[in-house]
Amino acid sequence: MPGLSLHTDAFVLLKRPPGDSFQTCTMFSAEHGNLLVLQRLPGKAKGGRLAPLDLFDEAALELESSNQGRTWFLREARLVNRFTGIGRSYDALRLASAFAALIARNTVPEESRAAVADLLRQVFNAFGDSPRADIVYFKAVYCFARDEGHPLKQHWLPALPAGDRTRVTQLLNRPLAEQTAAPDEVADLQARLDAWLRGYTELLLD
Repeated sequence: MPGLSLHTDAFVLLKRPPGDSFQTCTMFSAEHGNLLVLQRLPGKAKGGRLAPLDLFDEAALELESSNQGRTWFLREARLVNRFTGIGRSYDALRLASAFAALIARNTVPEESRAAVADLLRQVFNAFGDSPRADIVYFKAVYCFARDEGHPLKQHWLPALPAGDRTRVTQLLNRPLAEQTAAPDEVADLQARLDAWLRGYTELLLD
């Protein structure tokens, strides 16, 4: 059976420890969802314009598969966007990695993939620009779960105490530059959100 070929833009969500010849990555494409991609390590490539890809990179990819798309071999890659600001903060790097892993662990339906790709781009930009990585992460998880159809506004939010409902509304609606919530308040709301998602949805948080 002939191999498959694929041209798509995708984000690097996870990078596993490299083997002798290949780096294995999980990537997310707006057209195809999560893809398991093998990239030949530098010095091993034979021809082609193979750009080294970093975590969070958005790249235009040329892929091929010999096993009907279970894994893909990276033939060519052209960098579209590199979110260099994320690496300037440990908290931003840690929480951006956590959000990327959340997307990688969950199967996104075809009708939601374009919106998730847009969310990844917005979130990675925000992690690089804002000193409040904790708020970026809270908003990112909330938006991802909401857009996947989970009734946060209808079920989770009304069950919170009035003061917490007000704080959540402020976190979601105020621009990042105007946020004033204390880190311990954000951490408490994040724990409450995570607990609800674990208890009432099938999302894999960890």
